[in-house]
This record gives sequence, structure tokens and C-alpha cells, in this order.
Amino acid sequence: MSSFENLRVVDNFYQTSLFFPMPTVVISTLCEDGSTTLGPYSLVQPYYIAGKEYYAMLLCCRNSSNTAQNILRNGKCVINFVDDNPKTFKECVKLSWPGDKPEDKMPKCKFVLEPSQIQEETGEQRPMVLRDAIQAIECTWVRELDNAQNDQPGQLSGYEPPYHDFNGITSQFGAHFILKVDRILMKKKYSDAIINGVKAGDFPPLPVDYGYRDSKNFWFHRKRRMRAELLPMRKASLESVRYAADRVDDKIKFTDDALETILNVPRVFLPVVLRGCVDWARENNVELITAEHMQIINDKRAKEKNKK
Repeated sequence: MSSFENLRVVDNFYQTSLFFPMPTVVISTLCEDGSTTLGPYSLVQPYYIAGKEYYAMLLCCRNSSNTAQNILRNGKCVINFVDDNPKTFKECVKLSWPGDKPEDKMPKCKFVLEPSQIQEETGEQRPMVLRDAIQAIECTWVRELDNAQNDQPGQLSGYEPPYHDFNGITSQFGAHFILKVDRILMKKKYSDAIINGVKAGDFPPLPVDYGYRDSKNFWFHRKRRMRAELLPMRKASLESVRYAADRVDDKIKFTDDALETILNVPRVFLPVVLRGCVDWARENNVELITAEHMQIINDKRAKEKNKK
């Protein structure tokens, strides 16, 4: 006999039929008059994370929301990750009422905004960034995916079919936006931790929320001290790494001591690491990669990470 109850799946099942932990973000978009408006969201997640020519996030929202209408209009947004201070969360809830117009809610908003780095560098008009955000992602909607490039704003009472499968207007009242990551912004305290090595006390106080569960409250959880659990070390054999390395390129090869430096790389990431080494070798006219070359490659990667 099952130890579980069978809950009915209904609209907004992630809120009404599940305890589903989600991030709390505030999304900045551009209004028609060029001003920035804000809306809190939780249905955001990474979408393209590797193997593409760009990285992307996914946003799910009502297609009549200010956020959706602005993205349909100009394709730009900023995903701002806020802290877990109760005052911050209270401000997010104030911004969340469906139907509120930007000109009504923004004058009462206590969040402080600052110009986009991209706008300051290029002159391109972009939404502003929350100054008090811990981190932010400046994004551009990839309109052409799923043939969504002709989707237009203006239908506030619902869109007629046909609908797209995964990008643009996806239902009468819903929208999905695949958002190209243009730039990741982070306060120095936390970027230093990522670059230099994260310890338990370095994690930012990001809230987790559980959505609009009971028609009365939004529920959220404040960050507690992080707990570390050591990864199991599974050292590959030299023979297995050699097998993969010999098939990456027909001309560029690795010495045994070079391959010994990457024995601890998880198998799933090994092809990417090997291809990166081969790319470096081509650029530097190297046909036999040694341990000394691997050190140079690692130093180069570390410098590139520090620049980011």
C-alpha cells in the first residue's frame, strides 16, 4: 500500500498541489516611455547552460503582465536577485498585484535603481538594475526561437491561437521567454568568493519562496548557514582518460603526465575539458600537450575567470 496521498493536479499546480521551493527575483523591464518598471517572479531558471553559442534563462509569466508586454515590445530585461530581509520581501509583495500599472506602483516603490552597465557602455536603451540586488542578469529575449518573432504586445484580455510550444505566447494567458544572458552582475563580496573559493559563510542571503498558496499570504524562507557535503572522489584510470583523449583530435595528442592532471575531472565533463585543451594547442601550434602545457592552460582559465 502506498505511503502517499494522491493530490489533484490543478491550475498553478506548483503552488496549489506541491510545496515547491523557488527563487525570488525582481525583473526590470522598459515601459513605452523609456522608464523602468519592476515585477517580482519565481518561475525563472537556467535554460541553455552549455554547448550553445550563448547561455540563456527561462521566464514563465502571464502574457498580460507589464513584464511580458514590455519584453514583447523591446525584448530587454534584468533578472535581479534580492536579499532575504523581510522588508525586501514585503516590497516584492507590494509590486506583485496583477493589473497594477507602472505609473501607479513605481512612485511608491522603495527599491533604488541604477543604470545598466551595457547602456552606459554602448548607449543602447536598457532597463535599470536594482542597486540593492545581490546579483543581476541582463538579458535579451531570443525572439526567433519557436518562430515567436511576430508576437506583439497589446492583447491584455488574452491571446488567440495558434500558440508556440516553448517561446513567446504559449497559451491564452501564458508566455515563456527564452532570455539570452548578456551579462552577469554581482556585488564584489560575492564575486570575490566565487573567484577565490566559496566557504559556508560566503553564500549570499537569497530567499526561497513557496508561492501564493492560500489566497492570503506569500510564504518565504530566509537563508540559514550552509552545510557542506564532500563530493565522492572517483579518480579515473589513465587508460580510460587516454581512450577519450586519443579520439578528440587526429593530430594533437597528450602525454601521460598531461592526462594525469585531469584524472579527477568527472567523466561527463571530460570531453569539454579535452576539447578546450586541443583548441589551445591549435592556437599555439602545439601537437603534443604536456603537463607544463596543462599548467599554462589552467592559468589561462583562471585569469579569464577572474576577469569575469
